[in-house]
Amino acid sequence: MHPPKHETFDLTARTNTDPKGVVRAVDVYTVMPWGLYMARPAPGRAQFHYLESWLLPSLNLRVTIFHFNPGYERDQDFYLDVGHYTAGPERWHGEDHYLDLVLRTGREVYLTDIDELIAALGAGLLAPVQVERAIHTAIGTVDALARHGYDLHRWLDTLGITLTWREG
Repeated sequence: MHPPKHETFDLTARTNTDPKGVVRAVDVYTVMPWGLYMARPAPGRAQFHYLESWLLPSLNLRVTIFHFNPGYERDQDFYLDVGHYTAGPERWHGEDHYLDLVLRTGREVYLTDIDELIAALGAGLLAPVQVERAIHTAIGTVDALARHGYDLHRWLDTLGITLTWREG
């Protein structure tokens, strides 16, 4: 079982340090009152060539669009990571809490990696309070998405959160 994945988003250096310590250049950072937008290439990844993410600390979510390479396309519109995201004036930090949601707009949302969360709790990698928060976040997000027709933007609009994405 791996420990929670940590990432650093350095606004000044315009870099993203992934959980393995790999530092990648970021094309765009945009800070809004509700979160941080990041867009960057994904060199060396067979599955996708570019990713865009919004960190939403108040919701304990990271929302990502993967731009897949031919042959690796997935039937998903958004990938939501449950975790703990903290804002800073120069750096933001993310700690992934294992649970993920795969959203197919207008159709469904699918919760994954429950087994990893339970294993992390058993291994002492997350405190019970963190696990409880992750479960509440995932259940609350599934419920909110269902109530809004599995439309992420429709739900977030009710919270005053407007996510923007690059074109293409």
